[in-house]
Amino acid sequence: MIRVNENFLQIQQSYLFGTIIKKVDEYAKENPDAKVIKLGVGDVTRPIPQVILDAMHKAVEEMGDAKTFKGYGPEIGYDFLKEKIKEYDYKRSGIDIDISEIFISDGINSDCGNIVDLFAQENRVAIADPVYPVYLDTNVMSGRSGDYDKETGKYKDIVYLSVTAENGFIPELPKEKVDMIYLCYPNNPTGTTLTKSQLKEWVDYARENKSIILFDAAYEAFVSDEDVPHSIYEIEGAKEVAIEFKSYSKTAGFTGLRCAYTIVPKEVKAYTKEGEPVYLNKLWDRRQCTKFNGASYVIQRGAEATYTEEGRKQILENIKYYKENCAIIKRGLEEAGFTVYGGVNSPYVWLKLPDGEKSWDFFDKLLKKANVVGTPGVGFGPSGEGYFRLTGFGTKENTVEAVERIKKIWN
Repeated sequence: MIRVNENFLQIQQSYLFGTIIKKVDEYAKENPDAKVIKLGVGDVTRPIPQVILDAMHKAVEEMGDAKTFKGYGPEIGYDFLKEKIKEYDYKRSGIDIDISEIFISDGINSDCGNIVDLFAQENRVAIADPVYPVYLDTNVMSGRSGDYDKETGKYKDIVYLSVTAENGFIPELPKEKVDMIYLCYPNNPTGTTLTKSQLKEWVDYARENKSIILFDAAYEAFVSDEDVPHSIYEIEGAKEVAIEFKSYSKTAGFTGLRCAYTIVPKEVKAYTKEGEPVYLNKLWDRRQCTKFNGASYVIQRGAEATYTEEGRKQILENIKYYKENCAIIKRGLEEAGFTVYGGVNSPYVWLKLPDGEKSWDFFDKLLKKANVVGTPGVGFGPSGEGYFRLTGFGTKENTVEAVERIKKIWN
């Protein structure tokens, strides 16, 4: 008989954002006149910058001419985009990245999930808690998690790195040796950051223990503080031990277009059970060429346009818009008496709930009393209980109205 991958049965609940959508849809059906404002799912609302649309229109026209038509493209991305990434995202910051180390894809979500194909099942995984659910779920599916403990809300074989107000949202180095380390900075969901010196401690740990850091830098464009790195490769030695994921979704509004890239340096390696080094760049190349047909030519031309002078200008205007929304949320919540974190170098505001209040209870209260949707902190991990995430990705009008509703109820 056909056997199922029983690791999938270890996943304890529905996907966080699917649960939110279901709850909101049910409420909307029961309350058709309610104007619900959604500040939960981290989807953008600003339209694609015109210079990007122009580039994609031109690329579409090329597809209608036999002389310029593009069929299958390179699975790991067109060189015209990779050259721009090399120059603008790395070289101008003093980081040497070769285009053979850049892999274009259809999103960070895909890459973060697929990268686990490269690593043995027995590797010990360390994940910040709370954090973006995909890191944990994909390792559960891959059989690295061990059994789930209902009392603690944790998996036996996962090392949880608590990130809370008590430790300043700075994860402590694990006391036990781990092999795969997931770091997301600026952090989703807390909106907090690590300084260069704090991130260096993790790079040093990985080098000493022959570990791999999987570094999600999806929100680096929101960084404004000089001491907060835009790339882990700003840290000496990181190219030996880190794989970095970056995306156009939140910077250029590509959530509906899908384009991202992963950096796998030629120096980064894992080991056979005999201790022989295996360089991961070639393995990831082979994996992508086997299981992925590449991001579309039209979308990659759009991504290329983000590096033009006008493209950068329009993108920075959108980022400024979202950061102003965060400032509105942060200020309004503080006026309502809440303790708030993040929202400065990231598009997320992390709200501390009153003592003892559960995050899903607050979700229901916020939806029913204010018709505002946020994200329960516990959905990002057990240490997220007692916290709540709001996003600056809404429209300014909705953001202002949502904050006024909250202040009216909680003041």
